[in-house]
Amino acid sequence: MNETVQTKCIAFIGDKRVARGDLEQVVAKILEVVEPGDLAGVLVFDCADSRVVELDLRGSREEVLGRLATKGKTAAGQLAKKKRGRPKLGVVAREVTLLPRHWEWLSSQPGGASVALRKLVERARRENSHRDEARRAQESCYRFISAMAGNLSHFEEAARALFAGEGEIFAREIAFWPEDIRAHSAVLAQAAFVNARAVGATGRKSR
Repeated sequence: MNETVQTKCIAFIGDKRVARGDLEQVVAKILEVVEPGDLAGVLVFDCADSRVVELDLRGSREEVLGRLATKGKTAAGQLAKKKRGRPKLGVVAREVTLLPRHWEWLSSQPGGASVALRKLVERARRENSHRDEARRAQESCYRFISAMAGNLSHFEEAARALFAGEGEIFAREIAFWPEDIRAHSAVLAQAAFVNARAVGATGRKSR
């Protein structure tokens, strides 16, 4: 993951939340409140998708934050180099592989293949937005609970409820988890349940 110092993160040590905010702020707080010998037990998650942020916390505060700033600049530079097409217009060129009949149909559309593809993608995004958001939220929540609650009681039951869109059951299954883990799990799951309900409502309306 190409994290930068502006990446929103949340940090835990054991079952306690240490900090939340921009990555730079979170790292500074970790170094402030966590004993050097306990730094290996810190887990930092990207708030966007709950992926673990890999950090090098060795050395002084200045050394750690210096490495973080350098890594962020490097990631930003690599991202800028990868852009092709017409980046000023937000257009990026990437490879698309289709069968000949697909290309033939796209080429026959008003505006050509690129315009037709953009229209198709935008329509699919609109029609599947809640489903996509529910899936992403489920995956994010599952990453977090797998890392932080995988050995806790009722983990499997909570995971099943998460993917089934059963909010009340999920809340019941995590009720006795440590407070900070339970609270963040509930926040992550809420987005999944809200979008799952929206998908269900859309399905009922279309029938």
